[in-house]
Parts: sequence; C-alpha cells; structure tokens
Amino acid sequence: MKKLIIKNVKTIITAPEGINLLVVKVETNDPSIYGVGCATFTQRVKVVKEVIDQYLKPILIGQSPNKIEDIWQVCTSNAYWRNGPVLNCAIGGVDMALWDIKGKLADMPLYELLGGKCRNAVPAYAHVDAGSIKDALKQVKERIDNGWTNLRVQINGYGGSELEKPKEENDGNYYNPLRYMETTVKAFKEIKSAFGNKVNLIHDVHEKLTPNQVITLAGKLEEYDLLFLEDPVSPEQLLWLKQIRNHTNIPLAMGELFNNPQEWQQVIQNHYVDYIRCHISQIGGITPARKIIAFADVYGVQTAWHGPGDLSGIGHAVNAQLSIASHNCGLQEWSNSIKKNTYDVFPGTPVAKSGYIYLNDEPGLGVDINEEAAAEFPEIPFAKDWTSKWTTMRLPDGTSVRP
Repeated sequence: MKKLIIKNVKTIITAPEGINLLVVKVETNDPSIYGVGCATFTQRVKVVKEVIDQYLKPILIGQSPNKIEDIWQVCTSNAYWRNGPVLNCAIGGVDMALWDIKGKLADMPLYELLGGKCRNAVPAYAHVDAGSIKDALKQVKERIDNGWTNLRVQINGYGGSELEKPKEENDGNYYNPLRYMETTVKAFKEIKSAFGNKVNLIHDVHEKLTPNQVITLAGKLEEYDLLFLEDPVSPEQLLWLKQIRNHTNIPLAMGELFNNPQEWQQVIQNHYVDYIRCHISQIGGITPARKIIAFADVYGVQTAWHGPGDLSGIGHAVNAQLSIASHNCGLQEWSNSIKKNTYDVFPGTPVAKSGYIYLNDEPGLGVDINEEAAAEFPEIPFAKDWTSKWTTMRLPDGTSVRP
C-alpha cells in the first residue's frame, strides 16, 4: 500500500439556508480517501478561505494526514500571532477533515475513536425565536407537541429593534435594555404558567446587559428554574462572572465567543460556569475540543456545544460526535434553520427527533458535501448578508454595543 499523503486542500462556500458556510475538503493521493470539515466564520467567510488557500494549503500538501496533532500545532504556531477567530476557524476546518480521514481509515465513526458512546442519543434543545410573547407561547406549544422539552426562548432575538424604535441616525438594531428585561421576565412567567414542568427553559443574554443588570434579570428569572442563562457577559468581562455567580442559583453557560485557551480555562477552573459552550471551529477544531472536554470533566462542568444556523451539517455532526462520546455532555444546541437544503448539500447530517440528536454509524464524521448541490446555493454578497446586520446593535441613544 502506498504512503498516504495530502494532495490537495479545497475550500467551498455555500449558503443552502441563506447563511454563508465554508467547507474544507482535504484530498489525498488515494482518490477514495478524503475528509471534510467546517471552517465557517460567516461574517468574515472570505478571510478564512484566503487563510486556508494561501497559507495552510502550502503547509499541508505532501504531509501525512495521520499527523493530526503535529499539523494542528504547526498551523497554529506558523503564523506566530495566534488564538484569533480567523486563524482558529481555518485550522478548525482542516482539523475536522483530518479526523474525518482518520475515522475512514479506521472504518469507525469518530465517536468510536474517542472511546465510544456514553449515551444512545444526544439530548438537545431547540430555539423559540418569537416576535412577541403571544408568538412565543404558540411556538412553545408546537415544540412540546413535537417532543421537545428543552427550549431556548428569545423575544425579538437578543433584545432587538422591535422592542425600541427611536428616531435614529445610525443604522443598526436598536433595543432598550430595561424593556428587554421586562419583556423576557414576563414571557417566562407566562410560559411557565401555561406549560409548567412540561418544558425546561434557557435564555441567552448575548452580552446585551451590564453585569449588574444581569444580576437583576437573573434574580427575577430564578423562580422559573432555568436550565441555564447563556452569555451573561462578554469574554472581555469574565471577572464579573464571580459576582454574578454569587447572586444567583441559575446555572451559567459561556463559550461561543471564546478563542483563547485562557478564556475557557479560567471559567472552568474557577467554577464560574456550569456549561462550556465553545464553537468548535472557533477554538481550532476537534483536537482542542477533546482537551476542553477532559479539563471540564475534572471540574464538574458539562458541555453544551454551540450549534447555530451558521454551522454546516458537518459542524453539527462534529458537535454530536463529541457529545455522544463525552461523559460530561449536558445537552446540545439544535438550530431551527436546519432544513431540507442542508440535508441535500450535506448528506449524512444528524437528525433531531423528540429532543434528541441521532447520528449515523458511517466512518469518520458520517457527513459528506455534495458539491453539485452546494453550487446551487452560491455565496451571498456581504452587503446583502443578514449576519452583517444583526451584529450592529445600538442602545436607544445610538451607542454601539456588543451583539
């Protein structure tokens, strides 16, 4: 058998559900052996593509795809400046593709290489993204009727423009923090009153409040027994988590914006969070995720990987593969945006049913990309991309704030 080497690295941008996704395809000198990974950073998708095409590809050509750890270390160190979202996502996509190849060579699903299943399926939560409290009640009932018991509830996204429409000069999504808090508390009260213990609730603050406002909101939400309160502060304000933790019994979750190992290390080691929610490509792929899982397990912290709409079917499969093989998996985010187009472009994408995510037993990640189908959903120009708009958040006086 000839020595297996990396022959080519391809990058593919596609938008099957109206969100730009970036896929990496690592090809070897054996045409039947290749791997795929998700490198999506949808707000800066072309920048990540350029890093892979111009900088990582020359490093990878001629290398053995089996040297996953060494390749990860070299790609991370070669740029000298490291731990940023662009480079991490580029490396993360390559890393996933190499693990996909590893599983195919072993003729095993990734979860088998990670020690095997810890559970039969992955417990998950779905989204309720409502325009009003009345709409939220309707959506919650629909989710419960479809077997979902864990739901993340947001009214107008993350406190967005429908809650406040001042006369404005600057473009952006305006919101009033106090009205946002009031609406959220009222919504949770009505949902719990209507459905009681039939549903477990989650809320994502998404950095929208000051730390003291978070303490106030958490105090008002405590009686509704939340599964967790997500992203109460930004990564730049992690030290506030200690004070928030001391003022509420609600479990806390963070991680989707983390890039640097010091961020997840700090919140886990200090018991600031109950759930770590990293975005797998953003931290650099499966290789660092395995280390986070082990570290979190030692400190009694559970995983709840970030699973938004700006994630390919490959990315969702990576999340589920890690979750099903991790003893400290808490639950998994499942986006409502995963529809037929995703399954057409990414055959093998996991399936969610009645609150659980089910994987297939195919070798590697179990997901492929249909390049012909992907081409039917071309890249959306930045100026028309909704993801570049919702991230421009403003207070009523026009101040730009974290999205």
